[in-house]
Amino acid sequence: MLLAIDMGNTNIVIGCIDDERIYFEERLSTDESKTELEYAMGFKTVLDLHGIDGSKIEGAIISSVVPNLVNIVKEAVIKIVGKEPLVVGPGVKTGLNIFMDNPKQVGGDRVVNAVAGLQEYGAPLIIVDMGTATTCCVVDKDQNYIGGIIMPGVNVALEALVARTAQLPRITLEAPKKVIGKNTIDCMKSGTIFANAAAIDGLIERMEEELGYQTTVLATGGLAKVIVPYCKKKIILDDELLLKGLKIIYDKNMEN
Repeated sequence: MLLAIDMGNTNIVIGCIDDERIYFEERLSTDESKTELEYAMGFKTVLDLHGIDGSKIEGAIISSVVPNLVNIVKEAVIKIVGKEPLVVGPGVKTGLNIFMDNPKQVGGDRVVNAVAGLQEYGAPLIIVDMGTATTCCVVDKDQNYIGGIIMPGVNVALEALVARTAQLPRITLEAPKKVIGKNTIDCMKSGTIFANAAAIDGLIERMEEELGYQTTVLATGGLAKVIVPYCKKKIILDDELLLKGLKIIYDKNMEN
């Protein structure tokens, strides 16, 4: 059984996976003020909740977009499973060809998603990941990672709107009954849910036009299930993409 951890700017996704199935996927808050012991306690609590003994875990892998936390989380993992985790980064085999100006700048989570997407769905692909930021990553028909977009995430944009205006209230992330809102809250909900859905539709259309062919479109991340149902494009929701990608990369690097 593999312990897989992905550190995002807002949440840390933690899960256990083997060749047969994914046992669980949970999220903890990302907090740069926490110590390795505090993270170890958090991870152990999650494992205990799912009835998993740390001694049964045969390996661990970490991907991260928060460099300051990598060593802290790495030491936390060692405390609870007694094994040093593999960290996705330079020198780690992924099998992914990255055609970018600076491949080292590509976030670990984007690489992991692309690796899983290729194995599960084949190329060409557009992968939409909706978290603190919303990203779209493109894998062309030759299985090359060729780039994408980064835009403000749903909550980031909404929080900025509320913080910079005097009269707009905080709202819940749910779609109103109609696009044309009749009150302030419904107008805000429409502008958050439907505008983000329309942005994703539009980006997919423009990227496919630039590529010159259609793609399989995947969506993952904590907010994907909130927005994607309102997109007009055909998009496959896969909440487990990250965990599957981490397992694939771990296996590649454990091969003799």
